[in-house]
Amino acid sequence: MKGLLTNYYETAAIILFGIGFATLMLHSNLIKKIIGMNIMDTAIFLFFIAKGYIFESQAPIIRGELKTVYAYVNPVPSALMLTGIVVAVTTTAFALALTIKLNEKYHTVDLDKIMEMEGDKNDE
Repeated sequence: MKGLLTNYYETAAIILFGIGFATLMLHSNLIKKIIGMNIMDTAIFLFFIAKGYIFESQAPIIRGELKTVYAYVNPVPSALMLTGIVVAVTTTAFALALTIKLNEKYHTVDLDKIMEMEGDKNDE
């Protein structure tokens, strides 16, 4: 239990990921599924950035004399997460565009109802 409280960023990321995964799996509304996917993305970003942070370290901007390597925060996880954010925003925009098209065709965003309508169409 002490480890969970000490690593509270990682604990929060795991809880957020669980909430997003449960939302993605348990709801049939496509908008709620997209929101769940975004919560999972946010949890992953939080986890990786928390892992790249070193407590009481400085930004990796070197001025004057060079300090030890451990005196600087690792910039690679933050740079990778910027790329991940761009991919997540693009995926969200694409999923929302598909949801709009499905809503125009089936007049609902409920995945179960869409599957029923599609099944009725294939039976004919």
